[in-house]
Amino acid sequence: MKEYKTINQIAGPLVFVEGISGVSYGEIVEIILPFGERKKGQVLDISESVAVVQIFGTTSGINISQTSVKFLGDTMRVSVSDDMLGRIFTGMGEPKDRGPKIIPEEKLDINGLPINPYSRECPADFIQTGISTIDAMNTLVRGQKLPIFSASGLPHNQLAAQIARQAKVRGTEEEFAVVFAAVGITHEEASFFMRNFERTGALEKSAVFLNLANDPSVERLITPRIALTVAEYLAFEHDMHVLAIITDMTNYAESLREIAAARQEVPGRRGYPGYMYTDLATIYERAGRVRGRKGTVTQLSILTMPGDDKTHPIPDLTGYITEGQIVLGRDLYRKNIYPPVDVLPSLSRLMNLGIGKQKTREDHKGVSDQMYAAYATGRDLRSLSAVVGEEALTDTDRKYLRFADEFENKFVRQSLYEDRNIEQTLDLGWNLLSLLPEEELKRVKSEHIEKYLKKNASVRTC
Repeated sequence: MKEYKTINQIAGPLVFVEGISGVSYGEIVEIILPFGERKKGQVLDISESVAVVQIFGTTSGINISQTSVKFLGDTMRVSVSDDMLGRIFTGMGEPKDRGPKIIPEEKLDINGLPINPYSRECPADFIQTGISTIDAMNTLVRGQKLPIFSASGLPHNQLAAQIARQAKVRGTEEEFAVVFAAVGITHEEASFFMRNFERTGALEKSAVFLNLANDPSVERLITPRIALTVAEYLAFEHDMHVLAIITDMTNYAESLREIAAARQEVPGRRGYPGYMYTDLATIYERAGRVRGRKGTVTQLSILTMPGDDKTHPIPDLTGYITEGQIVLGRDLYRKNIYPPVDVLPSLSRLMNLGIGKQKTREDHKGVSDQMYAAYATGRDLRSLSAVVGEEALTDTDRKYLRFADEFENKFVRQSLYEDRNIEQTLDLGWNLLSLLPEEELKRVKSEHIEKYLKKNASVRTC
């Protein structure tokens, strides 16, 4: 360990220490204030003989001439154990639920190790979330990284809690766990998550990390990495199938911009650092399956698009890294539809690998494609009827209009505690397709029409 009293500048959460040698990037630092208080930090940058240290906390009380900086010679590590399930922690991994400290089985570097591309296995197993728009049309597959694009005021927190509560691996007795990381949320949101997890029993299979809005912004860069380190440990050491949910990645990116500004870096698009793509990739790419290991890490990251803008750098760069996106629509929300998942701009690129016979059901692909096409047609006809009037449309056009309305009100809409299995979801899809003339069903196989359409038409609820 090396100790210095050579701080020459403080800028926001950053401390600049000069005259250093033998210091490594990412090394953990202990700041010892003149009156004995100790703060933790991490080496963020090194140039010649100057080290830039980011403080985990405020820099108040740090005296340039009397404060000592001790470099500890190790990277930041988190204590991990399977006892972390059922517990709530701070964004730095400290117990927040008044329970005892975790007795670690291991202490792991929070940056993890990249998965060797040769060792990666292709995701191919269906995860049932109980939400029809996701399970049927944007299927989540074990080992996938699938973000939710939301916007300010939309119920993404309720959706995240519902997925955490309902997600399961079908047809297997293998252990399933949820690692939930809330980044930069308010006290009200934190209370919502804590009450929801405790009341519904979801906490028993979950490890929850809460970074609050009044916590130091630099902690937001740490919380997702701690959570994903725990997820990797549970998956690859305890053979669990782990769903890692992170909300809100926009707060993470804003913190990244704040730190970059404090370092006086040349800004990129809209003031975000030019390396934000690479930094986001170090978070998103920690999902996957590893050959020879039973466990998997599936990642569901939530981000709020500033100004509802999908071209904003945060959702734009995220879309390049992840395998699709689930988009929440403000128009659906205004109609009081929950969850307001807009299936038209949504996409799961790995969906076809996780559906079909012996995984979900043999008619899954056809039903999804047919509903997508019919709903898109109905939406287009809404715009047309607003111009020419509904009386100018054909009988078939009116049926598509009705399909679009029923699709939103029967298929998209479900209650906060409604957990539909995939059979219920697909049967509901056939029920809706029975509103259309049979000759319009060109994306489903004739044998599936014979097997499922007639059965569901007889119990139509629309």
